[in-house]
Amino acid sequence: MREVGGDRIELRGLRALGTHGALPEERGRPQPFEVDLDLSVDLHAAGLSDDLADTVDYGAVAAAAVAVVEGPHAELIEKLAERVARAVLGAGGGRVTEATVTVRKLRPPVPADLRSAAVRVTRRAETPR
Repeated sequence: MREVGGDRIELRGLRALGTHGALPEERGRPQPFEVDLDLSVDLHAAGLSDDLADTVDYGAVAAAAVAVVEGPHAELIEKLAERVARAVLGAGGGRVTEATVTVRKLRPPVPADLRSAAVRVTRRAETPR
């Protein structure tokens, strides 16, 4: 595989409902989450061939992220971001070398006028041994 350089696929504003959070009311009622994804991918072949087989199916990547947000409860959005990162790396068909995931809780239960609370993690794909 060629060196990726600065090639990226960016997915912004992916929304899904989930029951994540440490407070009891967050466990029983789904709340909106927003996810942004930055995927490091070698896009050279796709740029030359114009063939979907040479890139990452970002529909599959988005579906993997939504499945995590809609899935089992996490106390912390840090844990949720970790799960999303692992799912996205797996859904990339081995082409995603690194994923940066931002998870935003759009209605954080805090006693202030706060639009969102977010966590951003960056994870690299496991290298084969």
